[in-house]
Amino acid sequence: MPYTLYIGEKRYSSWSLRSWLALRGAGIPFQEVLLSLAPDPGKEARMARLPAGRVPVLEDGEVRVWDSLAIGEYLAERHPGLWPEDRAARAWARSICAEMHSGFQGLRNGMSMDVLATRPQRKRTPVIEAEIDRVVKLWNETRARYGQGGPLLFGRFTLADAFYAPVAYRFRTYGVTPRGAAGDYAKALLALPALAEWEEGAAKDVVLADHDLDLLYPEDGPAPRGAA
Repeated sequence: MPYTLYIGEKRYSSWSLRSWLALRGAGIPFQEVLLSLAPDPGKEARMARLPAGRVPVLEDGEVRVWDSLAIGEYLAERHPGLWPEDRAARAWARSICAEMHSGFQGLRNGMSMDVLATRPQRKRTPVIEAEIDRVVKLWNETRARYGQGGPLLFGRFTLADAFYAPVAYRFRTYGVTPRGAAGDYAKALLALPALAEWEEGAAKDVVLADHDLDLLYPEDGPAPRGAA
């Protein structure tokens, strides 16, 4: 029996994208179930069926795993290759995924993910600029250390690419052009067939009202609405 993955709208839900891409990028069969995160009268009932009332949630028979980092670790235990084989590279990959999972609040709140939009920013806060610089530094250094053998962070696809895919979309939406190898990496990541599929799905999702999307989707902050 394949996995079942519960996700939110593909246009906006960066948490869902991480787990979805971990599965699709590694060629792991699964079924997806879309639960809209729109704040309508039925939201509470939709979310009540999930362990923490948030997406994503992975079902594996009677096992349920929630939170995107926990899902990634669970999949990596069962499907070798989602983490780099080399111990030092694997430690680095885990560290940059954990940093993304728990940090970058300025970038999340000020540049919420919208994979179908283009709205370049003329001004950014110092916090957002610093976090953009940090991501670019991580991408450049990871590519220099471990990127031999392919165009992605560790050459081939790993969980690190799944965790940074939402950032690549944010950079595209808000007009950020990373310098150095990071720029080539962002292009290679967004060119993955799996992400083309994700974007096609985003165009078919339930479309929320375009007003105040940043309030509806503050993205991966400490208490995201319906996402984990």
